[in-house]
Amino acid sequence: MKKTTLTAIFALFTVITFAQKKIYQLSSHILDVSKGLPASGVTIKLENYNEDTKSWKLVDEKVTNENGRIGDFLSSEKNNNGIYKLTYYTSEYFKKNNTQSFYPWIEVVFEIKDENHYHVPITLSAYGYSTYRGN
Repeated sequence: MKKTTLTAIFALFTVITFAQKKIYQLSSHILDVSKGLPASGVTIKLENYNEDTKSWKLVDEKVTNENGRIGDFLSSEKNNNGIYKLTYYTSEYFKKNNTQSFYPWIEVVFEIKDENHYHVPITLSAYGYSTYRGN
């Protein structure tokens, strides 16, 4: 097979692979500022608020990877506008690290109003946390 044919096949494969890559609208990560390291193995639950019933509905639940991240909440293939809550279950993380902590979980409520990407990280220590809208 000619080199140009192999190059063309590889280029087509690359285009198809990237074209099929799913894009997500919401991501999060946790940085343990007491260690200066990502917090891996933390369960994060995502819920959506139903204004009619004034209740929360489970959307997804995932565990942070070795970089303390979850990058695949809410597929961008549909309209995700609404009020959401991320619950970070921090108690088990601190127990695994033999650390006393004050917050057994952290809830962060926010609103998605458009089709942009939303990144909701937290910085965490045993007795405090902070959150912000990242990118």
